[in-house]
Amino acid sequence: MSIDQNTAAKVAKLARIKVEDEALPALAAEFNTILEFIEQLNEVDVEGVEPMTSVTPQRLKRREDVVTDGDQPDKILSTAPDAREGFFAVPKVME
Repeated sequence: MSIDQNTAAKVAKLARIKVEDEALPALAAEFNTILEFIEQLNEVDVEGVEPMTSVTPQRLKRREDVVTDGDQPDKILSTAPDAREGFFAVPKVME
């Protein structure tokens, strides 16, 4: 796949990058270099290789999923400016 100057201009426009006409050949060449590198990466055999999120093995810290603030409606509603029947009360926005 090869990128010409017209395609480079379209990409620059889509990216909202102002590129002068005299800089388009260099931009097209850069895009072609990037595409060549991607083609090289596609040739690498990654069958059986697990994806990784970091170069060093790490495990996420996990905690038990426990409700810690339940069964305290009176305590929770005590800071509300207006509470009625166990709920937060808010002013009407629409009639």
